Amino acid sequence: MKSRVHLFDTTLRDGAQTSGIDFSLEDKCLVARMLDEFGIDYVEGGYPGANPLDDAFFAQKRTRRAAFTAFGMTKRPGVSVSNDPGIAALLAVPADAICFVAKSWDYHVHVALGTTLEENLDGIRRSVEAAAARGREVLVDCEHFFDGYKANPDYARACALAASEAGARWVVLCDTNGGTLPHEVERIVGELTAHVPGDRLGIHAHDDTGQAVANSLAAVRAGVRQIQGTLNGIGERCGNANLITLIGTLKLKPDYADHFEIGVPDAKLRELTTLSRAFDEVLNRAPNRHAPYVGVSAFATKAGIHASALMKDPRTYEHVEPEAVGNRRRVLVSDQAGKSNLIAELARFGIAADRDDPRVDRLLAEVKEREARGFAYEAADASLELLARRILGGVPNYFDVQSFRVMVERRYNAIGELVTVSEATVKVQVGDHVVFSAAEGNGPVNALDGALRKDLGGYQPLIADLELVDFKVRILNGGTGATTRVLIESKDGDENRWFTIGVSENIIDASFQALMDSIVYKLVKSGASLVA
Repeated sequence: MKSRVHLFDTTLRDGAQTSGIDFSLEDKCLVARMLDEFGIDYVEGGYPGANPLDDAFFAQKRTRRAAFTAFGMTKRPGVSVSNDPGIAALLAVPADAICFVAKSWDYHVHVALGTTLEENLDGIRRSVEAAAARGREVLVDCEHFFDGYKANPDYARACALAASEAGARWVVLCDTNGGTLPHEVERIVGELTAHVPGDRLGIHAHDDTGQAVANSLAAVRAGVRQIQGTLNGIGERCGNANLITLIGTLKLKPDYADHFEIGVPDAKLRELTTLSRAFDEVLNRAPNRHAPYVGVSAFATKAGIHASALMKDPRTYEHVEPEAVGNRRRVLVSDQAGKSNLIAELARFGIAADRDDPRVDRLLAEVKEREARGFAYEAADASLELLARRILGGVPNYFDVQSFRVMVERRYNAIGELVTVSEATVKVQVGDHVVFSAAEGNGPVNALDGALRKDLGGYQPLIADLELVDFKVRILNGGTGATTRVLIESKDGDENRWFTIGVSENIIDASFQALMDSIVYKLVKSGASLVA
């Protein structure tokens, strides 16, 4: 019989400490719903009483299936439970569970709390008893447990026992500084299970040495049955254990899948990539292309010899099937590519091609020549597809940009502020009609994009939902006259995303190439036909 491992998400509490991330109330409600529907067992929403946002979030229960969890400190030294405002705030909210954070390192008890070791133990017991008496499931996060255990194992163990004996459902062992290694976690957890049953222990790992996922798995091997983590591993400093990676491993790797089960059903596992990228969309940041299981490059192969083997049997270079987590295989075309890579990518684009077709050789030569000039098609598959279709199948000449001009003016405005204004004009021929368009923008590329898409005649409805979501510039060699590579990420109203590229010694020209490809790619995918 498989043992149940419970997943506890702290994205909305510990993850909210990530530098540059600020959740709105709407964000928190959306993320809680995503986690709840995915099969996560506990959703920790924040710290009631700490700020107005968390107070508003805890005004009502935000989950239907998952245990809605509030976070707070154990009672203050020298204050009774009934007179502690923090405890009162926790007990007042409609939470299914309360997670207390408690000091378990004697050094922190003396320095941070400024109290005695026994007073700290008493605070743990009384806080747990108060919450349990109100019918709440209780968790205690033993902060700095592993550092504390290494410094004073008897006291760290006493903290865990105090929480367990007072009625805590879960005693969570925290690697708060993220400095513990997997073999240490496994040894310490194994020793503790002689005193606290493993099915009442959890692990909360930080990633300061890149070990958070490994430490969580080591703890499971040693007996713990709850893992705390965050979506995409966000968190303070270097982040927390990545629940996305952990779910993939727990569900797909036999050493875990054969012995443990989690609340995420198989059908939801196939939505793991969607969950990860949807969360990045909430954060308004580009997904990590190299993330395990769910990254765009997680199942990407670049070398020609690898691609050839993949075409024969994907198991030669894939540790799991990408479809199992909702991802897909990508065979990259680059200056290192062989014909196998190119044929595989053409098939993905829906372009039929024979290996012996001389146009395929011409396309491969063109790709390699362009990459020598600075193009990087492995990062811009939309531009690669357009290049392939132009050589192999043809791309309609939807419109022709006859000329464009971009001006940047730095001046004082009417109220005496120094401002920089960009303006672009574009002359475009669409069918038999020539159109002049102009637009202003907060930068030259923004202005050029606005002018180019301002009036494309009958094609306008097809690009109305086109949006540029990311713009990256890389200088390929030194000096002010250096070659510049521009990579643009675009999306449409159906959340389709694609990457296009441009290379030139002129950054505006490089940007224009990428912009043109983005629009043309959208028209091709929309099935646009030529207009008069």
